[in-house]
Amino acid sequence: MPVYNAPTKDMQFILHNVLNVSQSDIPGYDELEAEFTGAVLEEAGKVATNVLHPLNIVGDTEGCRLENGIVYTPTGFKDAFEQMKEGGWTGLDMPEEYGGQNMPYVIGTAVGEMFSGSNQAFTMYQGLTHGAASAILAHGTDEQKNKYLPNMVSCEWTGTMNLTEPHCGTDLGLMRTKAEPQGDGSYKISGQKIFISAGEHDMADNIIHLVLAKIPGGPEGIKGVSLFIVPKFIVNEDGSAGERNGVSVGKIEEKMGIHGNSTCVMNYDEATGWLLGEEHKGMRAMFTMMNEARLGVGMQGVSQAEAAYQNALEYAKDRLQGRDVTGVKNPDGPADPLIVHPDIRRNLMDQKSFTEGARAFLLWGATMIDKAHRSGDKDADGLISLLTPIIKGFLTDEGYDMTVQAQQVYGGHGYIEEWGMSQYTRDARIAMIYEGANGVQALDLVGRKLAQDGGKHVMAFFEMVKTFCKENSGQNEVFDKTFIEPLKAASKDLQAAGMYFMQEGMKNPNNALSGSYDFMHMFGHVCLGLMWAQMAKAAQVALDDGASDKEFYETKINTGRFYMARRLPATGMHLARIQTGADTVMALDAASF
Repeated sequence: MPVYNAPTKDMQFILHNVLNVSQSDIPGYDELEAEFTGAVLEEAGKVATNVLHPLNIVGDTEGCRLENGIVYTPTGFKDAFEQMKEGGWTGLDMPEEYGGQNMPYVIGTAVGEMFSGSNQAFTMYQGLTHGAASAILAHGTDEQKNKYLPNMVSCEWTGTMNLTEPHCGTDLGLMRTKAEPQGDGSYKISGQKIFISAGEHDMADNIIHLVLAKIPGGPEGIKGVSLFIVPKFIVNEDGSAGERNGVSVGKIEEKMGIHGNSTCVMNYDEATGWLLGEEHKGMRAMFTMMNEARLGVGMQGVSQAEAAYQNALEYAKDRLQGRDVTGVKNPDGPADPLIVHPDIRRNLMDQKSFTEGARAFLLWGATMIDKAHRSGDKDADGLISLLTPIIKGFLTDEGYDMTVQAQQVYGGHGYIEEWGMSQYTRDARIAMIYEGANGVQALDLVGRKLAQDGGKHVMAFFEMVKTFCKENSGQNEVFDKTFIEPLKAASKDLQAAGMYFMQEGMKNPNNALSGSYDFMHMFGHVCLGLMWAQMAKAAQVALDDGASDKEFYETKINTGRFYMARRLPATGMHLARIQTGADTVMALDAASF
């Protein structure tokens, strides 16, 4: 059976040595002392390892079942959900007035990675609820907040987001679900939604669906979409769950992975709903959920890569295969362990350097969300808006690839269900698709985010990299050569790609769009390069200060050296692809494929 160990030490290093959270002027960050965050992460790690992880394989093998309109979750899920609620983990970063603990989002992100890494399918139930509650918090009336949020923050009630229909996914303007006004402030919602995560289950007393629908007579396309609160049970005046609403589950989707999560077809038959936010402004409200969800999905990519890596590393140390070409390392055994072989080392270093760099990127992004929400910082909001498609797209693409590489360490055993490695790959695969497929993330990045606010935020990013390089160069020749120079080169590649889009995209938009996926990955590598340079600097400071755990900090620096030397140069390849333009991409007529 696979193992899972919460990476609390690495999280503490990022929070306190790299991001220096307790010294930040973001409201609430002064409470994030190392002792406090360590205690929170330690307890969360115990829940992840001891409660959620043992159920991961149970959820995968049992899945959910639909009987007489009720979805039953896998064995043990209900009890684990009760433990999550009792521990207050479901409302960690939600407002105290609704029963939350009001901790910063960055702590919720760190805890979320551990929960997702130990059991992604299970953690989605509370994750979707958090997103739905955030949308109501941002766009709901006081009455709506008071009616729904206390029970959603505690997860006595859970929440969903209903976007996709059988005939429309990304192009939501094509949706057919209707919302007929009733004259009393309510609407009758009719239509069908598919791929609804946690759409129906047996772990909550009520499920609060947020449903996109069109009010008849509204504008055509996406501009005519509104968002509605549609509870499974109508909420009575006293706050209790009342009569059953006109919403039902049609079937559970049979999926490649995340079997423990009930992904449902939901039917709305004149279900009573209430408008959330303004008429025809549903996408504005939904994107409160979507942006948070996209960061959460990026985190899923990292969490599955981390879990898979931990198991691959353990296997590589235990499995005896062949002899080290430079000399026998295990003379008392018939062969040396896999980990002595350079190609296995390369494989493991790919995984390790990605997960640790990506974790730093995620937590840095979470601090920007805190800065935007808690301090009202528009620049932070703009920067995280720019980086969100990279966090979602790049981290899930790479995260999936790392689970495949972890399987590869096992050889044939990685393909056998007995060892449990395929689950990480199967579970990670959905992260590249839902909450906006990664190709759409790339188009959003190039088509919208680069030019947002006149290009202010991408220029701020370049300036951030430039300033770091300037302030940290010339002090240590080895650091300059190993970290500063590769980061400068990668940043120049990224700027050159942006300049190409500006020049050639005006002549032919396809020149920019055909290079968008490469650009997203290029940008991702630069972000991780920046993270690794910052982590290497922080590790060296700790060593210079006489840190007791020298091995941890030396390992951190050497892992960073690998990323800068072996992974970051991919920016040159992506730039070369981008600069070929759209000609080869668009050369064939549709009939020629």
